[in-house]
Amino acid sequence: MKIALISGITGQDGSFLAEFLLQKGYEVHGILRRSSSFNTGRIEHLYFDEWVRDMKQKRTINLHYGDMTDSSSLIRIIQQVKPDEIYNLAAQSHVMVSFDVPEYTAETDAIGTLRMLEAVRILGLEKKTRIYQASTSELYGKVQEVPQSETTPFYPRSPYGVAKQYGFWITKNYRESYGMFAVNGILFNHESERRGETFVTRKITLAAARIRHGEQDKLYLGNLSALRDWGYAKDYVECMWLMLQHHTPEDFVIATGEMHTVREFCTLAFAEAGINLRWEGEGIDEKGIDTATGKVLVEIDPKYFRPSEVEELLGDPTKAKTLLGWNPCATSFEELVRIMVRHDMEKVKRMMINKQD
Repeated sequence: MKIALISGITGQDGSFLAEFLLQKGYEVHGILRRSSSFNTGRIEHLYFDEWVRDMKQKRTINLHYGDMTDSSSLIRIIQQVKPDEIYNLAAQSHVMVSFDVPEYTAETDAIGTLRMLEAVRILGLEKKTRIYQASTSELYGKVQEVPQSETTPFYPRSPYGVAKQYGFWITKNYRESYGMFAVNGILFNHESERRGETFVTRKITLAAARIRHGEQDKLYLGNLSALRDWGYAKDYVECMWLMLQHHTPEDFVIATGEMHTVREFCTLAFAEAGINLRWEGEGIDEKGIDTATGKVLVEIDPKYFRPSEVEELLGDPTKAKTLLGWNPCATSFEELVRIMVRHDMEKVKRMMINKQD
């Protein structure tokens, strides 16, 4: 039985990856950052003692307290688990927030990656343990070419992107210096019903559901014309795994090869919630109006503009399709929006019922 260790297991990608690996027969371990509040909602169904006991199964995942800012905890966990595969998904992953906490972002996303790699090397596991490093399309930032591939020059436009660029290069450096099987997955925007509620896609789908049920009056957004390559996170974790099964350690772009605006995402989400929008105005004066009532439901708030904007991200998944046999469009853009809105419609309904009780 293979053993996998996932940092960031409580996040969107970590939870989907844990499920995927369990289905593959792995023994799964996760690194959990200590918090006074519960942050394990996405993986509770995988580790609750009551669930494991009632289903007459062995404990499905094993959680270990650790932190990407604490090298001693990483060394302790890796020494104890001796994983065949490490998926380093832990990060301060919100681009806008990285402008507010740039130092912490660097500590977790840049130096944290170094700590993970160095822990494996110190423990003499560089020939046993394969490492996946979660990279990002934000590396391209001020894009130098469209679409972006594995050979496109980087030009990050945020503290998050800069920190992730260090993580990318230190992973590549350890691969070439120590012969480690360490790879970068350059993931373009990947969303799901488990996405954090402060990310723009989830913010939109929740707002559409709340407005539909009368629980919210209006949605405020930033740059509606920003173009993104959006895929389904559940599809993307399969490609992470495929990268570590490949016969040679290589870096891959993980993307759909399709690009859509925030405005388009918003239009589809509201339509799925039963509201048709028409757009009027330009720039900060643009508004989304309910065609049935004439009510303004979407407005622009300049506070959501980034200090340096990334306008156009479009990935070229040719290498992953060709060498790994991965299907980047298993879930279409329209189906992704539908999954997220339907999930949030049910969530809002439950909240309303609980309020009445």
